[in-house]
Amino acid sequence: MKPSNILPVLLALLLTACDGRKNYSTTDFDREVYTPAYAAGFDIRGTENDAATLITVRNPWQGAEQVEQHLLVLHDETAAPVGFDGEIVRAPVHRVACLSSSHVALFDALGEVRRIKGVSGIDYIANPYVRAHRLCGEVRDIGYDTNLDFELLAVMRPNVVLLYGVTGENTAVTGKLRELKIPYLYIGDYLEPSPLGKAEWLMVAAELCGCRDRGAEIFAETAERYNTMAQRVRNYVEQEIPDMACLPKALLNTPYRDTWFMPPANNYMVRLIRDAGGDTYTVSEEGNSSLPVDMEQAYLLAADADVWLNVGACNTLGELTAQNPKFAEIPAVRNRQVFNNNRRQTPGGGSDFWESGAVHPDLLLHDLATILHPALGADTLTYYKRLE
Repeated sequence: MKPSNILPVLLALLLTACDGRKNYSTTDFDREVYTPAYAAGFDIRGTENDAATLITVRNPWQGAEQVEQHLLVLHDETAAPVGFDGEIVRAPVHRVACLSSSHVALFDALGEVRRIKGVSGIDYIANPYVRAHRLCGEVRDIGYDTNLDFELLAVMRPNVVLLYGVTGENTAVTGKLRELKIPYLYIGDYLEPSPLGKAEWLMVAAELCGCRDRGAEIFAETAERYNTMAQRVRNYVEQEIPDMACLPKALLNTPYRDTWFMPPANNYMVRLIRDAGGDTYTVSEEGNSSLPVDMEQAYLLAADADVWLNVGACNTLGELTAQNPKFAEIPAVRNRQVFNNNRRQTPGGGSDFWESGAVHPDLLLHDLATILHPALGADTLTYYKRLE
C-alpha cells in the first residue's frame, strides 16, 4: 500500500479511538442496572463502567408481539457506538415532550417536572406546574397523535419525546422525529396489569433524569405503602368475610353507543379492585383489552352489583340517569353506591386519576378499600367521589 493510502486509514483509526467509539451491540449491555419487580414492559441494562445504559421497552402497544425498542442513554462524554440503530439521548435530559398525562406524572413523582417542555392536550393535564407555566410559554402544547406540531418540536429541540401507542407504531410520527433527529421512546405503562407495575415506569424517567437511586427509593416507598394496605385488606376480609363469594361486587364503566365494555381478568382496574377486597365482572382470562357485552347481559350484572365505579364524565346521579332512565333501577344507584374517579378534574375534562394516580396506586387502593369496606378507610377520598 502506498504511503498516501495508509495515512487516511491511520487517521480514521486514530479519530475512532479518540472519540471513545467502538463497535458493540445491545448484547454487550449484560449488566442488570434495574430489573423491575412488578413491571413487565421494560428493563435497564448497562456496561461495566456504567457510562451508557440501555432502556429496552417490550411490546409497547396493544397487540404488539416480539416488539422491542431501544433507547441508549449516555451518562458522560462517552460517544455512542458506531452502528447503533436505536434512539440515543445524553442524560440528564433537560427538555422532554410527553404525549400522555401519565408521563408527566412520572417526572412529577421524581420532583423533575420542570424538565417537561411540551405536552399533548394541555387542557387535559392536571399537573399544577404544567398549568402554571403554560401561560408564560415554558410548557407548550405539541398537539395530538398524527397532528403533532413538528414545526414547534423543531424549534423546541426536546432531548426526547415520550410516545403513547395504542394499536401500533405511528410510523408517520417516528419517521418525522428521526428526520428531525429528535430521539423518542414509546412508554407502555398503560399496558401493565399490575398497579405497581404501572407506577414502576418512573424508573425510566429516573434514568433519563440521572436520578436512578432516588427513583428506586421513591418507588420502594410507594410499593411498601401499597403492599401494607393490601395486606391490611386481606386480614380484614379473612376475619369479616369468610365466604369469598360474598365479597362486594363492583360494576365498571358505562355503555358506549349501546355497548357496555367489560375488562379482562388481567386488567389494571380489576387488580386494584381485588387488592381492595372486592370483585368485579370480567369477560376473558387473557389479553389486556376490554370486550363488549350486550346490554341485556350488562343489566343482569348491574342488578347484582353492590357498587358502581368509573361512570364517565358524570358528576351527579341525575346526570347518570339522564343518559338512560333504566340506570335509575340499578341497585347501586338506588342505594347511592355510585362513585366516580373524577374528583380531581381539570376544567377541560381531564382526570387526575389517570395522571398522578398512575404513580400513586397506594392512594387509589386506599380509595377503593374505603369504598368497598368503609370500616377500613377514612371519610375522605383522594381520586373518587360519591355521586349525589
